[in-house]
Amino acid sequence: MAAPTVSASLNASTYSPGDLMTLTVTYGDPDTRPVTVTIVVTDAQGNSSAPVSVTAVIDPLTVTVSDDSGRTWTRISDTGTVAVYRAVA
Repeated sequence: MAAPTVSASLNASTYSPGDLMTLTVTYGDPDTRPVTVTIVVTDAQGNSSAPVSVTAVIDPLTVTVSDDSGRTWTRISDTGTVAVYRAVA
């Protein structure tokens, strides 16, 4: 079982009060894989429906951002592998 991975970077190394900070978080879990489920419904007479498939990710990762200064970080986007957050310095 592999451990989840994460890396984070800010858009600058220093900020002045009021500056917009952008945090990019890249994350993944090698053990989280899509699963495809195919369903066929059959009635009592043996009549069957066409197969229906759906793909789902079981136990996907979630990203939460906070800091010790009490800033509010707003999620701008999240693709499931890269999340972008913003806050004001």
